[in-house]
Amino acid sequence: MNWFDAKDPRPDYYRYLPSYYRFEDSELYPGRVSAWQNDVNTRQIDWDQLYFANGKNLYQVENANGVAGNTIVGNRSKYIVEEVRQDPTRFGLNSVWDKAISEQAHLTIGGSVHAQRTHYFRVIDDLLGGDFWVDIDQFADRDFNDTLISQNDLSTPNKVVKEGDVFGHDYNIHTRYANLFGQWEKKWSRMEVYVGADISNTSFWREGNLRNGRFPENSFGESKKQDFIGYGLKAGAVMKITGRHFLTANTGYIVRPPAGNVAYISPRVRDAVLSGLTQESAISGDVSYVLKAPKMKGRLTLYHTRIADQVWNRSYYHDEFLTIVNYAMSGVDQIHQGMELGVEANLSSTWQANFVHAEGRYVYDSRPAATITRNNSDEVFAQDRVVYWKGYRVGGMPQSATSIGLRYNSPKFWFAGASANVFREIYLDPNPDRRTAEALENLVVNDPQWNDLLAQTKLDDNTTVDFFAGKSWMFKRKYRLAANVSVSNVLNNREFRTGGFEQLRYDRMQVDRFPPKYSYLFGRNYFAMLTFSF
Repeated sequence: MNWFDAKDPRPDYYRYLPSYYRFEDSELYPGRVSAWQNDVNTRQIDWDQLYFANGKNLYQVENANGVAGNTIVGNRSKYIVEEVRQDPTRFGLNSVWDKAISEQAHLTIGGSVHAQRTHYFRVIDDLLGGDFWVDIDQFADRDFNDTLISQNDLSTPNKVVKEGDVFGHDYNIHTRYANLFGQWEKKWSRMEVYVGADISNTSFWREGNLRNGRFPENSFGESKKQDFIGYGLKAGAVMKITGRHFLTANTGYIVRPPAGNVAYISPRVRDAVLSGLTQESAISGDVSYVLKAPKMKGRLTLYHTRIADQVWNRSYYHDEFLTIVNYAMSGVDQIHQGMELGVEANLSSTWQANFVHAEGRYVYDSRPAATITRNNSDEVFAQDRVVYWKGYRVGGMPQSATSIGLRYNSPKFWFAGASANVFREIYLDPNPDRRTAEALENLVVNDPQWNDLLAQTKLDDNTTVDFFAGKSWMFKRKYRLAANVSVSNVLNNREFRTGGFEQLRYDRMQVDRFPPKYSYLFGRNYFAMLTFSF
């Protein structure tokens, strides 16, 4: 949703939440809590009110679409529904050459060339009863009080847009990639090894399709190209202890450029890149024990990966600066390490059991440098601000998971099974600015805000149960009909918080004024498939 000169329509806007009233008006706080718990309309968007506001906002646009004397009169939408699009177009050419050097050795050499253009733009999806939308930036309109600076498209000032029209931002990120790679493999009676390497060249650049009023000199046309040389090395081996017991090991090192969509400070409005833009690197290794017995198969793997010099870039509304800011970090390092165990056992000719367990520890391993800039100008609010991220967990995934399953395979060509799954150690990604010396300024360890600012949000452990079944039929010994059905989250557990994020917008003295946003597991899901083979 988008809106202009109007109240925030989202029901979870912080001023509508009970937590806001707890601080601002304690007498109204109990009533707001009750409303959120019992009144479904409190938790929903009031669409009728949005249509009403749009339908009575008669407005006159002078010099519309950059044409002197062109006046358009109608209901200017205060609220709209928009699409924020990312449309990629990609072309590629790959070539691989294989050569058996001997009965035991094999060589593979190849290369590829890729060209991609990703179009980033916004489209009016629904005017919600209004006649048009005027394409100006509301923050620039408020901050600068300049009719030219607030224009999103200087080539068409006072642009009037309707459903299906592109507006706001419109730019392309072009990427060119070429690489060469090779791999040598050799096998012995009890040993297999491989060694591989690749080298690549990546270039990307921004092409603006609109001349933005805040950045007329570096928003339109093609920007300077960013070029990087990447490379990678890998090696691995398989040791055959016996015909049923194996040991494997793999290691690799890779250097790669940052993604084009995060390399720019504010790509929607200008082509400036992050200061000190560098390539990221990753080094990884794993060892495994593999069992292949007649009634049991299994694998135990230990792994360790370190990723260094990543780029992190987000935009949000900053309460202190009262504007949209770009928060960019360089030098973000991570360590991912853990173990994975998988076992599949045939209990009988018809019953099969499986067990899977993954235990990991994914943490940030550096103190990145943050740069905070105003989205609507070149103003820099902070440069090289130290973020104390080291030791915080990487969010967005369970770092511990277990699954136990049982399956029955009938001699009459049908099967059925179920699995129980447990997910643990789920964290939200930490807000970087809350983990800075500036956020803790004038606070002491005993202040309640100290722990509120530094503590990372951890979600509850949770469980799910899945079911699946299927049957097949043969006709005339050459036709096969098969039916499969699966039900995920059989117990309809909708209280499972699978992820979310800590809001970047925060109040350092009242941290829970802007509480985290959570995503929840879908309820019971069904899937059915019918296949016919001949």
